[in-house]
Amino acid sequence: MLPYGRQSIDEDDIRAVADVLQGDFLTTGPKVAEFEEAFGALTEAAHVVACSNGTAALHLAALALGLKEGDGVIVPSVTFLATVNAARYCGADVVFADVNPDTGLMESLHIEDALKRSGGLNVRAVFPVHLAGQCADLASVRRVADRHGLKIVADACHAVGGRYKERGVGACKYEDMSVFSFHPVKTIAMGEGGAITTNDAGLADKMRSLRSHGIVKSPSMPPWYYEMPEIGFNYRVSDIQCALGLSQLKKLDGFVKRREELTRLYDELLKPLAPVVLPPLRVNASGTAWHLYAVRIDFEAAGVNRAEVMAALKEKGVGSQVHYIPVHQQPYYRALYGDLELPGAQRYYERTLSLPLYPALTDDDVKFVVETLQTVLKV
Repeated sequence: MLPYGRQSIDEDDIRAVADVLQGDFLTTGPKVAEFEEAFGALTEAAHVVACSNGTAALHLAALALGLKEGDGVIVPSVTFLATVNAARYCGADVVFADVNPDTGLMESLHIEDALKRSGGLNVRAVFPVHLAGQCADLASVRRVADRHGLKIVADACHAVGGRYKERGVGACKYEDMSVFSFHPVKTIAMGEGGAITTNDAGLADKMRSLRSHGIVKSPSMPPWYYEMPEIGFNYRVSDIQCALGLSQLKKLDGFVKRREELTRLYDELLKPLAPVVLPPLRVNASGTAWHLYAVRIDFEAAGVNRAEVMAALKEKGVGSQVHYIPVHQQPYYRALYGDLELPGAQRYYERTLSLPLYPALTDDDVKFVVETLQTVLKV
């Protein structure tokens, strides 16, 4: 069975974890700081705050901005639940933005439209999402944000190792913070794990405190003494996870290169299936660290529904997934905000299907996936 995504773990990774297990620190030890330093070098950001997972990273970023009840956050509807939920964890309201129907990315016009629909909310932030590895246009998001006094938290969980306008994704040239995930299907794996990058020392210090119960220490305090000026959470990441992350970072360039090679092969092999099946619409000439390979399928033209296609693919040994159900359609958010019409999000959702993509996939595997898809769709 070819899954839609999976981790790539080798003996170096296993040894790195075993070394920590045989050492003195399993958590809150030196590997955390080492990982933060290495990830900072990769992203070109001044500060990195590692934490337990991508959801925790999003929540810490929202907390660091001081989001609260009565505030509003603009979030694209095509994303994983965590991007939206992070605002709600703080009591803030969400203003859902539409997306480009061919890329799934929120653009500046969608932010302007969301602002017009925000009513009396004090909209304070926008959370653009890098989808499948492709980056939202942060430069244009920044221009809109500056006009309206908004902070920017980029959800870069899909874009580890990518580049945007000649800088590392997460460099925070345009955004206030970027958030990452190291879940096993992401570009590098830590089992679970997350990080926030920023160039603002104050935001970084606040998030470091909040990831550990809100505890603050200083050299002037007695060695046992600490204070909790505000309540925080246990969002710490372990040395075990960071040891794996450090080992994976050494392989990141190879992972990114192989994913790019596989996407190019998919693009070429899918040409005979057009226009029923179209490859992802590429928005960057280079620099994309592909996390997903999400094709666009005209299921109506093929005369078969998506569930039937996925079931038939699975029966033949090909895994697939849908990224994502628009979040504004979830029962919780429909009950909160009512029914919304976001045609771009709906159009993207009803056509998208993620095919297998991970470094261990072979060229023959990709050929098999495309041949199987062609057989299932009868095109």
